Amino acid sequence: MVPDRLETIQALVEPVATSLGLQIYDLVLAGGEVRLILDRPGGVDIDTLEEASRRVAPMLEELDELSGPYNLEVSSPGLERPLRTPEHFAGAVDSLVSVKVRGDDGVKERLRGVLVAADAGSVTIRLDDGEREIAFDAIDEARTVFDWSPAPKPGKGSKPGRAKKESVS
Repeated sequence: MVPDRLETIQALVEPVATSLGLQIYDLVLAGGEVRLILDRPGGVDIDTLEEASRRVAPMLEELDELSGPYNLEVSSPGLERPLRTPEHFAGAVDSLVSVKVRGDDGVKERLRGVLVAADAGSVTIRLDDGEREIAFDAIDEARTVFDWSPAPKPGKGSKPGRAKKESVS
């Protein structure tokens, strides 16, 4: 069996990622673009991503699998990370997610809730009205959702241990 382009690139890039203490979160070939998404516990800093890009770029130039011009993008998955594989979903259990699903009738809907379970065949999301299991092949697009609202200001709201004053009329 001849390895495909993605497998060839992954095998080439994996040792670079490992040497920098990173793991390949995702690798995407789309048109003239190679997107290498790297991660590690605690996140990835820009200097490490720059070093990975500097090491990977000349290696890709030597590949016959990438004939013609292409752009290399090396990044981290970010706060709102894309979920494309069963492994991505498994790593996002207990996270707030947004999922675009396609029903059997072809109708698409976007769901937002907490991912409570994931395996190779499906994911389960807790929505406001209960849990819903979704077949993996019915998912068109998914990502984690970061809550961008500001944290409550100190001193606002009730204070623990203090009872409300009662008024006497």
